[in-house]
Amino acid sequence: MRVLDDGMIWGSLSGGKALVLIAGPCVIESQELCLEVAGSLKETCKRLGVFYVFKASYDKANRTSGRSFRGPGAEEGLSILSKVRAELETPVLTDVHTEAQAAAAAAAVDILQIPALLCRQTDLITAAVRTGRIVNLKKGQFLSPAEMGQVAQKARSAGGQRLLLTERGTTFGYNNLVADMRSIPILGRFGCPVIFDATHSVQLPGGGGDKSAGQRQFAPVLARSALAAGADGVFFETHPQPGRALSDGPNMIALAEMAGLLEGMLRVWEAVRS
Repeated sequence: MRVLDDGMIWGSLSGGKALVLIAGPCVIESQELCLEVAGSLKETCKRLGVFYVFKASYDKANRTSGRSFRGPGAEEGLSILSKVRAELETPVLTDVHTEAQAAAAAAAVDILQIPALLCRQTDLITAAVRTGRIVNLKKGQFLSPAEMGQVAQKARSAGGQRLLLTERGTTFGYNNLVADMRSIPILGRFGCPVIFDATHSVQLPGGGGDKSAGQRQFAPVLARSALAAGADGVFFETHPQPGRALSDGPNMIALAEMAGLLEGMLRVWEAVRS
């Protein structure tokens, strides 16, 4: 049974009446962590009038090193996401890396995410949209914003109508990314809600040798800039103790800081729309 009606979720994502927050830990470390993060953010978002979607990955298939923690895998991971969805009655998003994963994940979550590094994989996009779920298409670090128009068209050609486009920075070279705010209105031309991924945009890919590094101090600055440029929502990875996180710790925001950050971002979002 669906926790929330698909139409209600899509209406909240696309209606422009509330700031959208997609947030959670990078990877599922435990059921307890997911429930803690989702519960805290749901309460904060309810107080502020922000539409909240919980995010976590059950399998990080694109880690820098083959020795890095990938998550609990599909069976256990999707079970945990289903529990978060049912117990907290909040929409849930997770990423998929293969066509087979799309069908399995669609039974457990509300939104399927195409990872940035896989955003040109036609068969994966087709499989995701044919599940009938909302699909979040992340812009590849190697693409210009304009090229995402072709990605959106692939999804629409397969029958996808409920699509999000997410900016997450562009490869600048030598373990760095750059976030170009012109991307926000360019992506907006394709008729989809635009989300800005603040924490992945400050990632330093491979900057830690066998793992990525990051500059979390710049994530709030970029998030506010994206909202000022017209983004419909923001994407943050967050953890109670980022220093102990098993993936992407250097660019994640401490959970205790999220309420204050959201209050500031909400003021920017409201000012732009007034």
